[in-house]
Amino acid sequence: MNRTILFKLSAALMALSILLTACGGGQAATPPPATQPPAATVPATQPPPAATQPPAATQPPAAQATVAATAAPYVPPAFTSKPSGKSTADGFNCPEPNPRLPVTSKELNLFVWTQYIPQDFYECFEKVYGININYTEYSSNEEMDAKVLNGATNYDLVQPTDYTVTLMIHQGLLQKLDHSQLPVLANFDPTYLNLAYDPGNQYTIPYENGTDAIVVNTAAVKDVPKSWADLWKPEYKGQMVFADDSRAVIGLTLLTLGFDVNTTDKNQLDQAKQKLAQLTPGIKKYDSDSPHSDLLSGDVSLGETWTGEAFMAQQAMSSIQFIYPTEGSILWQDNWAMLKTAPHPDAAYAWLNYTMQPDMFWMMLTNFPYTNPNTAALAYAKGNPMQVTDVNGNSTTLGDVYNTYINSPITNPPADAIKNGHRIDDVGAATALYDQIWTEVKSGQ
Repeated sequence: MNRTILFKLSAALMALSILLTACGGGQAATPPPATQPPAATVPATQPPPAATQPPAATQPPAAQATVAATAAPYVPPAFTSKPSGKSTADGFNCPEPNPRLPVTSKELNLFVWTQYIPQDFYECFEKVYGININYTEYSSNEEMDAKVLNGATNYDLVQPTDYTVTLMIHQGLLQKLDHSQLPVLANFDPTYLNLAYDPGNQYTIPYENGTDAIVVNTAAVKDVPKSWADLWKPEYKGQMVFADDSRAVIGLTLLTLGFDVNTTDKNQLDQAKQKLAQLTPGIKKYDSDSPHSDLLSGDVSLGETWTGEAFMAQQAMSSIQFIYPTEGSILWQDNWAMLKTAPHPDAAYAWLNYTMQPDMFWMMLTNFPYTNPNTAALAYAKGNPMQVTDVNGNSTTLGDVYNTYINSPITNPPADAIKNGHRIDDVGAATALYDQIWTEVKSGQ
């Protein structure tokens, strides 16, 4: 188009704009405010009526289906808390199961992560259902999977992380869940459901969500790392703690080399092994049980850890920071799954529904503060005046605990931290290569 025609067209458009403005047509319509659900008068024991804004962590990584920006926050079903008349050793008044499922089993066998379930969960369930709980703890997905694969099949429920779910499905270790016995599924923000490792949640139900990133005590470390690659600096030697987690640690090493965390390329994995071997002399300890204790004691000053451990450390020591590395953090979700050989499935369904109903699962905010996918539990906590003890043992209200949780960039990560993160997947036959690298690097081979 020549400039004369373009000039005439522009003039015409300008004139039309002036005419529209004079007539009121040039003013943009003000969009109506987002509609909030109507307030309801509810007893103090019910969840607050206002919809809870889900944390930024509910925005999944780019690889997952995303929720439209205009979508309203998920509002869980109404819930009424009822007392059971029973209490735990520390004085917590156990709520009544809602709903109460029919159960004939007298035992429940759990295989769970170390220090990951509130004690009141165990005590309340045993008291309200009259079921005895037996549980064993593990410190890594690999430990749990190997034990089950080698014959420990008397457990009812396990807690596999996302990529291990896929592996255990392929190994034929898990049974499909009966969703008609899981009304508690309605409590979860849909963003945490139907993920790639378990489409339709046929085998799993969410437990907790989080990230692996860099933790650092800025009072002890002046040159604060910004990337995974920074952790290879010689000045950090002997000061670091890492999770005893082969896929996460090898994965972050792959990221420093520009490779995918789920690569199956042997050459890339060989390079990662060589790179990781340069880091291991600087790692003082591998701790998947209580790394926040290592930080608070001064035994270590920085390293790689999970959401909840970093949050607990920071709440006790303000100089602790959680750094989302420039290469991207590791994203994960822990889940409940039922073994195919579960001897007490009725008790397992009762456990899942009871411990994750809102007036129980809020305890995760005070006991194990990871990113909580249970929107109903968050709604119950928001504004709740109930007196509770926070992660540092201080008396406060549940509403204040919620505020601390929702305002923390650790438990409620920024959207860009999630967008730039990497989710670990099952790598099939290459799992053996990862296991070999981990074993050899840790042993100095």
